[in-house]
Amino acid sequence: MTSIVYHPDYLLHETGNHPERKERLLAIMRLIEESGINVQRIEPEKAPIEQIICVHDPEYIEKVKYHSEHEIPLDPDTVVCRDSYHVAMLAAGGAIRAIDLAMGGDGAFALLRPPGHHAFPGRGSGFCIYNNIAIGAKHAQRKGCKRVLIADWDVHHGNGTQHIFYDDSSVFYFSVHQYPYYPGTGSAGETGEGDGRGYTLNVPLPAGSGDAMYIYAFERILMPAAREFDPDIVLVSAGFDAHLDDPLAGMAVTTTGFAKMASIVSSIADKCCVGRLAIMLEGGYNLHALSHSVLAVLGVLEANHGDVKT
Repeated sequence: MTSIVYHPDYLLHETGNHPERKERLLAIMRLIEESGINVQRIEPEKAPIEQIICVHDPEYIEKVKYHSEHEIPLDPDTVVCRDSYHVAMLAAGGAIRAIDLAMGGDGAFALLRPPGHHAFPGRGSGFCIYNNIAIGAKHAQRKGCKRVLIADWDVHHGNGTQHIFYDDSSVFYFSVHQYPYYPGTGSAGETGEGDGRGYTLNVPLPAGSGDAMYIYAFERILMPAAREFDPDIVLVSAGFDAHLDDPLAGMAVTTTGFAKMASIVSSIADKCCVGRLAIMLEGGYNLHALSHSVLAVLGVLEANHGDVKT
């Protein structure tokens, strides 16, 4: 069975005239409905504070609460409203719920908002409040997954996720991204430190890179590294801002290219961990490109996990 994890309260994170806006999820949900695909829709609960604290400093969590109550941006790019504290906890809870579904054998795509991979333990940035996928990875380990693979195909390097696991050999972080570009990290020389040395793998690509280069990175670089790491679960930070029509970057990936990347990570999950795969939404700011790319990835999950049911 394939599931989407979604909560209508994700729309309460009001950002005004901002690229990361509620219309992103509205466009996705509208296309899913219009497409006729029968999805199992799962509504998550808020992540417990104790699970958020596994990744984020308690002082930062209090800061998020205060800034939300007073509608003070966390940084120039990361705006909040009165509901943002609640919604961010619900987004982290969506990542946890997706992990539980994947552990139970379902394909899971968590349509989370706000996104997460630029969030550090002590600060939010790049539209991100809590690092959803890092919270999800920690939850997977509590559920018995000793080794977690995170593959990040957002056009921007997931600097927050890399930082959180940079010295951790139990989490393998792979990122393919436009470089040099925001946030300025993600060079090939960043490979981890201490016990985590060799467990970070960055594939920086120049502007204009399209399907061929991305698929090469996934087939020729990620696949052999993943098989050697032999994860117990595969997680994906799925940003769709590398799409050729996206306004915030300069890459040339097509909807078909995203589907192919999804097929590759699904194959890795099948070979290494009995299909345990959870995908988390990150960026993507052209509504048509975003919604159609998400639908294409759901199609891959459907093909690999059997009929999707209501």
